[in-house]
Amino acid sequence: MTDFPTYDAIVRGGRWFDGTGAPSAVRHLGIRDGVVVAVSEEPLDERGCPEVVDAAGRWVLPGMVDIHTHYDVEVLDDPHLPESLRHGVTTILIGSCSLSTVHVDPVDAGDLFGRVEAIPRRHVIRSVDAARTWSDAEGYVAALEDRPLGPNLAAFIGHSDIRTATMGLDRATRPEVRPSRPEQARMERLLTEALDAGFVGMSAQQLLFDKLDGDTCRSRTLPSTYADRREMRGLREILRRRGRALQAGPDASHPHTILLQALHSIGWGRGGRGRPALKTSLLSAADIKAIPFIIHLMRGLSGAVNRAGADFRWQHLPVPFEVYADGIDLVIFEELGSGAAALHLAEEVARNELLRDEDYRRRFRKDYDSKYGPRVWHRDFFDAEIVACPDEDVVGKSFGQVGVERGGVHPVDAFLDLVLEHGTAIRWRTTISNHRPRVLRRMAQSPGVQMGFSDAGAHLRNMSFYNFGLRLLKHVRDADRAGRPFLTVEQAVHRLTGELADWYDIDAGHLRVGDRADLLVLDPARLDDTLEAYAEAPVEQYDGLSRMVNRNDATVPLVMVGGRVVYREGAPTDVVQRERTGRFLRAGRTDRAPLPRTAEAGLLTSP
Repeated sequence: MTDFPTYDAIVRGGRWFDGTGAPSAVRHLGIRDGVVVAVSEEPLDERGCPEVVDAAGRWVLPGMVDIHTHYDVEVLDDPHLPESLRHGVTTILIGSCSLSTVHVDPVDAGDLFGRVEAIPRRHVIRSVDAARTWSDAEGYVAALEDRPLGPNLAAFIGHSDIRTATMGLDRATRPEVRPSRPEQARMERLLTEALDAGFVGMSAQQLLFDKLDGDTCRSRTLPSTYADRREMRGLREILRRRGRALQAGPDASHPHTILLQALHSIGWGRGGRGRPALKTSLLSAADIKAIPFIIHLMRGLSGAVNRAGADFRWQHLPVPFEVYADGIDLVIFEELGSGAAALHLAEEVARNELLRDEDYRRRFRKDYDSKYGPRVWHRDFFDAEIVACPDEDVVGKSFGQVGVERGGVHPVDAFLDLVLEHGTAIRWRTTISNHRPRVLRRMAQSPGVQMGFSDAGAHLRNMSFYNFGLRLLKHVRDADRAGRPFLTVEQAVHRLTGELADWYDIDAGHLRVGDRADLLVLDPARLDDTLEAYAEAPVEQYDGLSRMVNRNDATVPLVMVGGRVVYREGAPTDVVQRERTGRFLRAGRTDRAPLPRTAEAGLLTSP
């Protein structure tokens, strides 16, 4: 027996943020059994402690929460999810955009995820087929818990998942087909079972340029887009009664669907004023180059419906939305009829024949030149820089500039000519939205937005926002240094951690006595330009496909999940991939044991 307290780990002398937005202060944290048991002004007794982390001059934050990912496939093969974990993201929500792998068979999963999320279809099929041991939501949770999870997971059940499992993918994607009453009842039962298993809610989708992969239903939109009001009403009412969230993607080509989604969140209406609000998280608040005024309407809409009794949030990526593409392989082309026609053709020979056709090019030019109607892509090839190409003479130029240099060729023809010449060997980039820092600052202050929409685990060659939380902290710190503060660091940390965990009702996002010891140590001196640098790394389980990543390991020298060090100085520790540190977080519940009575109640939890 010892007469002094012992800890499994001590994090000493760092500037501690508790995730609530309260003032930060230099504190010493003691951790035992995966839980914070001491937060003290005075140094803790380090005798017998096997892990002492010196955090002097650094920040100690709760692990960040990523509310919008597509790791549903990757987690089956590589459950430590390194590209998020290394940046201090310790809680990850899967099942976004109506897509999950709970009920669909492997081939249907490949068709749902392959083209929409740009995850190679054959690997989706292989991963789900090899992993599948479950037959319901509870079994799915058990299967995840059997894996050596790195971060914690929480999940939405995907509407396209349960609709496909109920109706079959072909019937679920035919506009003339409506679910029968037994089919409607089964979808509602599958949703209820998922909520009973602890899922945070359901994700749905109305966006019409998300298209299916495969052969049978290729280029049809996602099953969720075919749901009528009756179908959605039944599913929404279950979520409303249970206090769970609806993540929804409206049809941007029909703006009234955005308004309807917001109005459905309000707690009054059919059924009386006593009806609770429906938690609604909508995709997404973005300062779109093509429609610069829309961001102000978005902010106004969230404020208006929340004052009227809604619980409505926009998802928002708090960094410039920069995308890369190899040739024509980019989801933004799906919003053009001509672009979708090219992406429909999986075979290179057939696609190239189409790209040469003058009638097709005429259609593409017409789509490109059209300045009317809602859209995501700004459709400006002068705002599209070539970053790699076998023809080095075009690198660093825009497609528009290449067209000018080639004798005044239309930008569309310049683009298509280069794609025909070099295929996917020509790589280019453009920024679609979130390009105005002052607007980003306003959005970061808005109570009607949630920080997220990273799309982690998807669009592997197109975008990389695994470190978006660190980039927001850099923006906050830089603005403060410039004398133009818009958030305190404490507020920014809260927006990335506790605010999200509380809204989705999961046990994460805080770092107080009694909280799960999920944390990161951050070096504020390294909130620098490395956060925005381009990098790639192979994905072993996808045959070494090189994906875009973020590499700023010096910024986050240490990450803990459940009190265990999982990343140190940018490298995984020996517990990663061998032992489970993360858990499946069930909404409204905690799996933590009561705080040990021996926990020093020194436990000062505020400065």
